Amino acid sequence: MAITAAMVKELRDQTGAGMMDAKKALTETGGNMDEAVDWLRTKGLAKAAKKSGRTAAEGLVAVHVNGGNGVAVEVNSETDFVAKNAEFQEMVGKIAYAAEGVADVDALLAADLGGKSVSDTLTDKIATIGENMSVRRMAKLSGDTVVSYVHNAATNGMGKIGVLVALTGGDEAIGKQIAMHIAAVNPAALSEADMDPAIVEKEKQVQMDIARESGKPEQVIEKMIIGRMKKFVAESTLLNQQFVVNPDLTVEAAAKEAGATVTGFVRMEVGEGIVVEKEDFAAEVAKAAQG
Repeated sequence: MAITAAMVKELRDQTGAGMMDAKKALTETGGNMDEAVDWLRTKGLAKAAKKSGRTAAEGLVAVHVNGGNGVAVEVNSETDFVAKNAEFQEMVGKIAYAAEGVADVDALLAADLGGKSVSDTLTDKIATIGENMSVRRMAKLSGDTVVSYVHNAATNGMGKIGVLVALTGGDEAIGKQIAMHIAAVNPAALSEADMDPAIVEKEKQVQMDIARESGKPEQVIEKMIIGRMKKFVAESTLLNQQFVVNPDLTVEAAAKEAGATVTGFVRMEVGEGIVVEKEDFAAEVAKAAQG
């Protein structure tokens, strides 16, 4: 596979590695971006990688809470200009309310929105505004108490990042603080038990490869890995993370002090995981000149 300058730049942006190191990593891994990140980490040439969550699409995330039930919905548009459009925002808000009564996106698209289905409403809005739009995903959360938070709010209840937190005990104040922490830190899971085993195993293998590069004996490596994986879990799981409001406490300890137990959370960010092909301006002009 040909390694392009754009691929090298993307890998450098993700890892902070040098240009030649990034190119070699991509060459060694056949252009696979995730494997190239791991290759660089193994060689000690990349920062401990958190997968890039760069927004590659526009739109809004809306959150809606009704008692002990909350829902978050992502509705995409092509440009941020449309996301700021009051007409678009009104539609997104209505879709979030409709999501309360359905189980998944397919059911949401078929749900009634003032006499029309959500799907038909989207089609009409596309014709009116002139941009493609889609309901990309939704997530629901239930608990004794559910608290919502929107980061970079465009209007009430919707913005670039939407968070829901479920609590037993405590009050809305601690729920709001924990929701703000989630928006800022983006934990991978609630606790170690909730982590994806494949992600944990992959990290363990990367850490073992890094340790072996140092030339240390296997028995020493095994002890090193225990400590490194403990740190990885602590940094990746909400309950074990240092609380941004008070770094002397973990989130779990801070919640306990407030008489609360965190039972679940949802964090949804606009465009998360969407990849959009981009061309530089020179390439665009060259393509246009070729007809």
